[in-house]
Amino acid sequence: MNKKLLWLAPLAAMATATSVQAKDIKIGFVTTLTTPASLIGKQQKAAVEIAMDHIGHKMGGVSAKIVFEDDGFSPKTGKQKTEKLLKKDKVDIFAGYIWSHVLGASAPVALKAGKIFISSNAGHSLYAGKKCHKNFFNAAWENSQNARALGELLNQRGVKTLYIMAANYAAGKQMVAGVTATFKGKIVGRDMTPWPSHADWSAEFAKVKAAKPEGVFTFYPGGAGPKFLTQFKQSGLAKQIPLYTVFSMDGATLPLFQKAKLTNVLGTYNTMFWAPDLDNATNKRFVADFKKKTGAYPSHYAAQAYDTILLIKSGVDAVQGNIGNTDGMRAAMAKADYASVRGKFKFGRNHFPIQNFYSREVVADKDGKWMVSLRNVVFNNHETPYVKDCKL
Repeated sequence: MNKKLLWLAPLAAMATATSVQAKDIKIGFVTTLTTPASLIGKQQKAAVEIAMDHIGHKMGGVSAKIVFEDDGFSPKTGKQKTEKLLKKDKVDIFAGYIWSHVLGASAPVALKAGKIFISSNAGHSLYAGKKCHKNFFNAAWENSQNARALGELLNQRGVKTLYIMAANYAAGKQMVAGVTATFKGKIVGRDMTPWPSHADWSAEFAKVKAAKPEGVFTFYPGGAGPKFLTQFKQSGLAKQIPLYTVFSMDGATLPLFQKAKLTNVLGTYNTMFWAPDLDNATNKRFVADFKKKTGAYPSHYAAQAYDTILLIKSGVDAVQGNIGNTDGMRAAMAKADYASVRGKFKFGRNHFPIQNFYSREVVADKDGKWMVSLRNVVFNNHETPYVKDCKL
C-alpha cells in the first residue's frame, strides 16, 4: 500500500464509524389501531407522538423515527407485522404490544433476531419468569400484579365474599390468578367467558344475583369494558353489589361511560401503578399535553407508551446513538435511570418494573369530566413473584 493510501486509511475508518453512529434510529411500534380495541391503541399512538415531540425526535444525538403497525387484535396479524418491521422496514427496536396473546406470537420473532423488545402493556407472566430474556423489557407490569393489588384492596375494605368474571385468555387467567393469590375471603362464583366473542352476560349476572357476593371482580379490557358495564347496570346489580375492576376504568373508557350516563361507575375502585394525578413533573407535563392533544385524560396504556419512548432514549443516549451496541443499550435501560411518569422505580433481573401499586377511585374532576384519582398505596415496591423462575 502506498503512503497516500496509508494516510487515508484512518480517515476512512473514522468515516465508517461516524456513518454507523449517524444512522437514523427506527422503532417499530405494534399496537391496535382498528377493531373496537383501537380505543387503547389510539391512546398509545398519541402518547408516543407526544413523547417524540418532547425529546425533539432525537435519541443519542441521532434522528429517531417511529413506524406504527396495526395488529388488528390478532396474534397472527401481530406476528406478520412484526416480521414486516424486521425484514422490510429493518427497525432497530421493537415496542408496543397491548395483548398477551399477540405478544406471545410476536416476541420470539424479534428476540431471535437479537433485537431489544419492549412490551408497552402486555405483562405476559411467562416472560417475567421461565421465558425471561436478556433483550426483553416490560414498561408496564406483570399481568397478575394489578389483580394482586386489587385482592389486597378487597381485604383492606373488608370484603369477605367475591364473585369473579373475566375474559378467558392468557391475561384473563393471569388476572384471576393474581386476585385469588391475595384475597383472603371466599370465592363464591367464577365465570371465564369466551374472548373476544362473548357479548351477553345475562346468564352470568343471574348466577351473581343467586350467589349474593359482597363484591364482583371483573377483567374486561378495551371495547368489552363498556359493553359489560352497560349490561351490569341494566341487570340491576350496580345498585346491589360493589364492583371492583382491573383494566376497565381509565382515560380511554371513561368518556364512553360518561356519554352513556353509566353513573354506577362513579365511586368504584381499581388498582394500578399510575394515575393521571400522580405528583411528579414528568407526569404533569405528559397529562397536560395529552389532554391538549386529545381532549381526554390519558389511560395507563398511554402513560406506558410514553414511558417506553423515554426508556428507549435512556439506552440510546448511553451509547451515543450507536444503535449496534445492543449490550450497552440493554445495560443502560436496565438501570431505569430516566424521569418516568410513575416516579422512581427499578427493574428486577427479569426486566419487569419493581414499583408501587395504588388504589384509584372513579370521580368527576372540577370540570365534571370523569377520571381515576389516586387514593392510597396498596403495595410498596412490588415485584412479580414470577421472577423466581427467571434464570437471568
